[in-house]
Amino acid sequence: MPLGTELPRSTKTRIKEDLQERAFLVGIDVRTRGRSARGAVTAQAQAARDAASAVAGAGTKPVSAGLSSGSSVGQGAGKSSTNKPSIPEFDAEESLAELRTLAGSAGAKVVGEILQRRDRPDPATLIGAGKLEEIAGAAASVNADLLLFDHDLSASQQRNIEKVVHLRVIDRTQLILDIFARHARTREGQLQVELAQLQYLLPRLAGRGVEMSQLGGGIGTRGPGETQLETDRRKIARRVRHVEQQLENVRRIRAQQRQRRESAPVATVALVGYTNAGKSTLFNALTRAAVLASPRMFATLDPTIRGVVLPSKRKILMSDTVGFIRSLPHTLVSAFRATLEEVQRASLILHVSDASSRLSADQDAQVEIVLKELEVEKKPRLRVMNKVDLLDEEVAETLMNDALRDGSNTVYVSAAEGTGLDRLLARIDAMIEEDPVSRVHLRVPQKEGKTLAMLEAKARIYSRAYKDGAVVLEVEAPESVMRRVRDWVVK
Repeated sequence: MPLGTELPRSTKTRIKEDLQERAFLVGIDVRTRGRSARGAVTAQAQAARDAASAVAGAGTKPVSAGLSSGSSVGQGAGKSSTNKPSIPEFDAEESLAELRTLAGSAGAKVVGEILQRRDRPDPATLIGAGKLEEIAGAAASVNADLLLFDHDLSASQQRNIEKVVHLRVIDRTQLILDIFARHARTREGQLQVELAQLQYLLPRLAGRGVEMSQLGGGIGTRGPGETQLETDRRKIARRVRHVEQQLENVRRIRAQQRQRRESAPVATVALVGYTNAGKSTLFNALTRAAVLASPRMFATLDPTIRGVVLPSKRKILMSDTVGFIRSLPHTLVSAFRATLEEVQRASLILHVSDASSRLSADQDAQVEIVLKELEVEKKPRLRVMNKVDLLDEEVAETLMNDALRDGSNTVYVSAAEGTGLDRLLARIDAMIEEDPVSRVHLRVPQKEGKTLAMLEAKARIYSRAYKDGAVVLEVEAPESVMRRVRDWVVK
């Protein structure tokens, strides 16, 4: 082919696929008996589900119905009581499907998968020696480059598995961290990801090979008698302190910017929700911004803030945040605290859910866990059920009309098609308390052209009449506008 000739699209696609890492997925469904072994996270998840059940029982209609099914380890299983509606939970197959989506977001090509069901996790290999041999053969038959486990692995488990399969082994947390690293664009995002990766790596150094525990004699590299493991721990701890200091500078700058914003009566509205619920698409539809909206998980990582004009002509700031996910690593929540501070300082939280997902209630329960960790669970909140365009048309219309008639704290929208956005803006307008709106009569001299133009731009005008060289108006305007026209108020 001559130089400068562009390759056909099919050839480009084939080359791209050849460069992708081939991943073999491993899921595990642990059917524990008696007392749950899932720990505190499960208790939090169940508490969040109970809260969601209470909301559902108070009048919020579920989008879809289904029986609760068994949940894999770390997902938070629990039986709902007889007086609460059943909330579908992640089962092992759906958890594996989510891992498949995560692998695609990380740039991997899934070439095979297997699901192991056990009564309890194997402490050495998580899935058992026999199943591990089977997985090793299956992965080799499809030329897999790595194994992705839908579960967190200890350092010893990861090392034991690698000895048998002779492939790289990555657990769920490491996969999520890798996706975050791929999507971080700003310096702040990259620092937050690096901090989370270092915090994940530090307790796992002991399992990274025999050479990490041998004494070294490199002049100027480590102290006498210090092992390589101790040296690496010291280097990582030093790097962690350096990154934390840089993030502290980021927090200080953000605090200064926030202080300047808060000096004016402008409310902030934060979008939160499960990853891939359509937050960025909704953000773009409301703000006319050009934030990347992608079906890949965690496409949005760096926070974005844009202005939105409400029906009352008040202006608010809307922030798009990183999506949450089931079993979100605690190191990520800690590392991204600088970004998530926008949620903590918001006047109103828009909780965006995927109305077309059978698991939207359980996904909402996972979001509740993170909101509770951020201590914002009691903030004013508006539930936004997105993607109603993917529902049956009659079902979507019924849900939207019921929510409007009942006055529930839920709005049904389609960010992709623009359905229900006017209703959403009106609800936001009604819930924002900053710069309150009032309705008055004004008598403004016609020569006050700037004032009349300002009213035209920043107030809702209900009537207008011209009399004796003045303009008589009935307007509804925010307090910040009223202060500038108080001299012309007709009492």
